Amino acid sequence: MNNNELQNKEKTEALEKSLSEMCSLLAKNNDTKTIRDFFECLFTPAELKDFATRWLLVKEIDNGTTQREIARKFGMSLCKITRGSRELKKPDSAFRRFLELAKEL
Repeated sequence: MNNNELQNKEKTEALEKSLSEMCSLLAKNNDTKTIRDFFECLFTPAELKDFATRWLLVKEIDNGTTQREIARKFGMSLCKITRGSRELKKPDSAFRRFLELAKEL
């Protein structure tokens, strides 16, 4: 393995560790305000909007709204909506698990 490949591997491993750490911290935190504050520090306003819009589209798909209607209503690409739809159809879908949690709120 050359030096560039080694650096890429180390970077990938560091990013994976960082993502896992953030997920663990979010799972341990029960304070909605702290999580929102964390997201607002971590993401730009445009990224937050995209983040929220993606969750909104998943809920809309689950409610039976057509992909074209979602695209028209929220100005989203069919590609993003199709991706959400595909993820929802997976048997072990994390979206599905989160939708079940959302029903408990």
